[in-house]
Amino acid sequence: MFADHTIIFSLFLIFAGAALVATLALFARQALIIGYIVVGVVLGPWGLSLVSDTELIANIAQVGIIFLLFLLGLNLTPQKLVALLRQTLVVTCLTAIVLGAVGWLIAKLFGFSTLESVLVGVAVMFSSTIIGIKLLPTTALHHRHTGEVIISVLLLQDLIAIAVMLALQGIASNAVGAMQIASLVLALPLLIAIAFFLERYVLLRLFQWFDQVEEYVFLLTLAWCLGIAQLASFMGLSHEIGAFIGGIIVATSPIALFIAERLKPLRDFFLVLFFFALGASLNLEIVSHVVLPATVLAVVMLGLKPLVYRYALGSVSESPRLAWETGWRLGQMSEFSLLITFLALRSLPVGEPVVYMIQFATMLTFVGSSSIVVLNFPTPVAATERLRRH
Repeated sequence: MFADHTIIFSLFLIFAGAALVATLALFARQALIIGYIVVGVVLGPWGLSLVSDTELIANIAQVGIIFLLFLLGLNLTPQKLVALLRQTLVVTCLTAIVLGAVGWLIAKLFGFSTLESVLVGVAVMFSSTIIGIKLLPTTALHHRHTGEVIISVLLLQDLIAIAVMLALQGIASNAVGAMQIASLVLALPLLIAIAFFLERYVLLRLFQWFDQVEEYVFLLTLAWCLGIAQLASFMGLSHEIGAFIGGIIVATSPIALFIAERLKPLRDFFLVLFFFALGASLNLEIVSHVVLPATVLAVVMLGLKPLVYRYALGSVSESPRLAWETGWRLGQMSEFSLLITFLALRSLPVGEPVVYMIQFATMLTFVGSSSIVVLNFPTPVAATERLRRH
């Protein structure tokens, strides 16, 4: 009976449900992100099926991830990575080797193929940029060393994830010839060069001329994000890669903080949509067969990641307190893990069970890690007034 109002009714259900569950989450002193995922599971095709249009959910997820990756790139200043490159590289390599090996071993123990186990190992190497930055107080940590270390590690991980996605995209498009591989490899630096030129000589000047008109700043920013995403698509890359590059290019300019402040409501809007779509896309029939390996993987990662980061950061002379806090804040799997696994499903001979196992494990780590951080560390949505920092 809602056929004529599919989008409006679906959006009503998503945001009304998210508001209700978020209220309960706040009373229960849990992270709001958990509520958004729960609403997706309950209302989606595999729950009550009130939002049953899988194409609509897929479109919501794609638009959401495009804007979220743009906003993530906008918050990841490359200058911080350069300043901390040596120790960030050491930490990222050490943690990737240990976590990847453990993920591979767990998958093998549960009978997944060698290729599927490698996919699991790759998926657990990354931490969530969305959760890491969302739960990082801007005024309390961003301009201190803890925030710089966290952002630098996340940026390097995201660049590695983009490289993995690029490789999978090449496989998916059957780019096996020398010319096709060369064009794909050259497309990324060419995209970066074009975006840098346009940002420096067009976008920045337009902002300088009309920065007093907030509506114009908002529209121009959205046009930039979607424009670079579409340019990436024309060049054979994905919209998501283009959006992330567009955000990072703008992050290098003086207008980055100005834009980020004005896009916070948009960020929160798409956070709800992204995590709702994540929950709604969870196929409960397949998940029921991989609950045990997914739960084991999630529990091991939640316990192991803080420990690995503690010793990796300690090896580059960071203080134990900073190392522990960084480890707990980076203790989850990543949204890039989800993108990589779905790309792998289209391009590699892997089965749906391993993809849904990784997806379910990622969601469990989102819930567990968010709860730990909200209850124990300063965040904008902390469980107590003592820890609440904006």
